[in-house]
This record gives sequence, C-alpha cells and structure tokens, in this order.
Amino acid sequence: MLALFGFPFWGGCTAFLLRTDRSRRILLLACAILHLFLTMAAWKVQLRPELNGWLALDTLGLLFLTLISLLFMAAALYAVGYLRRESHGRIKDFEEGVLFSNEPEAVFIGCLLFFLGTMTLVTLSQRFGLLWVAIEATTLSSAPLIYFHRHHRSLEAAWKYLLICSVGIALALLGSFFLVVAAQGTGGRTLIVQDMVQHAAHLRGPWLKAAFLLLLIGYGTKMGLAPLHTWLPDAHSEAPSVVSALLSGALLNCAFLGILRVVQVCVAAGLLSFVQGLLTGFGLLSMGVAAVFIVGQADYKRMLAYSSVEHMGIMALGVGLGGAGIFGALLQAVNHSLAKAMLFLTAGNILGVYKTKTVSGVRGALRVLPVSGALWVAGFLMITGSPPFGLFPSEFAILKAALDGGHGGVAAAYLLSLALIFIGMAGIFLRMAQGEAPSPRCPEPWWSILPPLLLGLGVLVLGLYVPPFLTAALQTISRTLGAP
Repeated sequence: MLALFGFPFWGGCTAFLLRTDRSRRILLLACAILHLFLTMAAWKVQLRPELNGWLALDTLGLLFLTLISLLFMAAALYAVGYLRRESHGRIKDFEEGVLFSNEPEAVFIGCLLFFLGTMTLVTLSQRFGLLWVAIEATTLSSAPLIYFHRHHRSLEAAWKYLLICSVGIALALLGSFFLVVAAQGTGGRTLIVQDMVQHAAHLRGPWLKAAFLLLLIGYGTKMGLAPLHTWLPDAHSEAPSVVSALLSGALLNCAFLGILRVVQVCVAAGLLSFVQGLLTGFGLLSMGVAAVFIVGQADYKRMLAYSSVEHMGIMALGVGLGGAGIFGALLQAVNHSLAKAMLFLTAGNILGVYKTKTVSGVRGALRVLPVSGALWVAGFLMITGSPPFGLFPSEFAILKAALDGGHGGVAAAYLLSLALIFIGMAGIFLRMAQGEAPSPRCPEPWWSILPPLLLGLGVLVLGLYVPPFLTAALQTISRTLGAP
C-alpha cells in the first residue's frame, strides 16, 4: 500500500534530477507500469490497513484507484510521443501565430508523477482530514500541468483553477471541522470513515447535515458540479490534451470519491433522504447547465469539458435516486472515465494536425486522420450513451431508478437534458468528421492512436459484457451507499 503512492512521489522527485528528456520519459513509463501492476495485484491480495487505519484500500477506493492507474498508463504512452513532438521546448500558438517557451519537461513529468501519487493517496485515505489534504494536493500538483504552454490563456486557466478550487476546498475543510463536532462523544477514532459508520447512530444530526452540505459544496467544486464548475471549461480547454484526459477521467473521480465517503456516514446515520435530495438537485442542475453551453459551442475541447459537467451531474443524480441508480452511477463513473480520456486524446491528435480548437476550423477529419476521425465519431456515440457502448446501460439504469421511485418529473428532465446534449454534440462531431478535407491524409503515429483505441475498446466491451468481479464490486459499494 505504501508503495502504491510512494513510488510516484519518488519518481516525481527523480524526474527533476535526471539530465536527459529520454531518461525522464523512460521513468514516466516505468512508474506507470509499476503502478498498474501494483493496482492489479491489489485485486488479488488483501492489503492490511496502515498508519493506525488512516490508510486502507476498500472496494470503493480500489475501483477508483484502478481507473486512475489505467488512465495514467494510457496517458503515459501518449505523453512520450507528445513530448517528442514538441520540438525541444518550442511550440507554436495555434491561434495567434507566436512562439513561446514550454515548461521544462522535467517539471511536466515530475508534476505528472506527483499528480498520480496524490490521486492514489485520495483513494487510500480513510481519515477525512487526510482525505482533505490529498484532494488539495491534487490541485497543487496539477496546476503546473495546465500552465504547460506558458500562454496568457493557460495562465488564466491555471489561476482560475487554483483560486476557485481553493475556495471550495476551504469550505470542505470547514465541513471536516463540523464532522469533528458531530462525532464528539461517540467513542470512536474521530474522522476515520469506518469508525464513523459504526458509531453513526450517536452522531449529532444537525452538525452532520451541515458537514455534508459544506463537503458537498467544497468537493462538488472540484468535481465540477454546477454552478460550481466555472474553473473546469478553461482548465480542460487550455491544458495539453493528455493532461485534460487525466483531469476529466481521473481527477473529477477523486472529488466524487470524497463526496461518497461522507455519503457513507450519512446513510449509516439515517440521513438518506436529506443526502439524496441535495444530490438529485445538483445533478439535474449540472445536466441543464451543460446542455445550455454544449449547444452551439465553438471550441471542441470546451465542449468536452462541459460534457464532463454533464456526466458528473448524471453520477450525482444516480446516487441521489438511490437503488439501482447508485449502481448505474458507479458504472457511469467507470465508462465516463474511459470514454472521456479517449476523446481528449483524440482531440489532441486533431489539434496537432489542424492547429485550431475551433469547430469551424476542422473539416474532413475522417479523410485527413482516418483512425482518429473514426475514433472521434465512435467517441461521440460513446459519450452520448448510445448502444452498444457502456454508457448506455449505466444511463438506462439511472432512468429506471427514477421511474421505479416515482420521480416522473426527474426522469423527464433527465431525458430532456440528454436529448439536448445529444443534438448539440452531434452537430459538432459530425461537422468536424465530414466535409471537404483541407489537406491530404496525414500520418498517425502508433503512440497517438493506440491509447485512445484501447480505451474505446474498453467502453465497447463494458457495453456488451460487465465482468463478474466488476459487478460484484459495484454491488458491494452500492450497499454501503444506501442501495438495498
């Protein structure tokens, strides 16, 4: 367990000491492979708690840790080729035609590995105070990655990311203090998740409600729930595509995990209806806001960012509806991570050839980039929940939970938002894929197409077959979150 987050931190420090870019890239791949190996081993080996229970790997943490490790492996493969393409630290601004320096590659790879270590620590943290520290550390380690291009737009995005998420995390800290007050006199080790669940009947209800509200707002800011999402479109749009893939596919899940930890305590304390009402409201609002901004969006990376806001809302809505909706929300988290990372990596391929992020500047992608263009169209079907891809059964499960629970209005609003988003995204994706090609077919190196291709195949497989071990894990987690 200590190696899971210790090796990435060691690798991040080592990246600053190595003298050549090639050795740093080898280090990045080695750490990604080792982390994935340790994560897969954790499914077979029961890890004992460490540091007096502060660190432990339960089923919920293992699920999100696996997603982080898989996405980082794909991102590391892509990043090696991406960094080689950057022409020794000089890159052209695609819209303004000026040159500017990149961050040194040592900073980029070092911060990538620190980012992996902090996200891993989030999944292992069982004490709410340590969880807060780990989530804040993900912000600090990923901010330099957003500023990689050293442009005024990336600087603005990084600053907005730090400022808004820091305000949110401050509210989450206050919520953690309220948890301390709620747990006074319970006889347990204060703020350790399982202890609080065991002593939930003795927690002070009003303080626990206030704590959940503050933690939902605080971690919801990092998760990208509307109206707390305003940092997300800028950060995802201005960061390198490989970083955007990790921000959307892995980082947002870390904040979601923080919310689910306090949901576990509230469910055990008998506050299920209070929790579900708030999550349902934030979920529907996030989907509605995303629909408004996706329709007619002129920047395809910002469109993908608003799609992340939509899917965070779907996940919150699923947990809020309870029952089968919780299972659907967790399956949605798995499929969204794979599909959105695939789309951002594919967007990076398109950006590298067309030199623009505007939708109007990209035409004929299927002819210029046959593989990436096909992945782009397939990604559209994946992310909008079309069969036979994995997001269809997860979104259908959430719809079924709404109907089974007698929430007809919620189901109608849910379907309306999905329909508007489908229409808006269809216009963007298909215009970019079709049309007259502005240039001959461009070569597509293996490192640029293999990672998104493998991620896309994962979403397809999960739409046709969910492995028994994953089904059992999702059912186990669902029961801890209030599902019968």
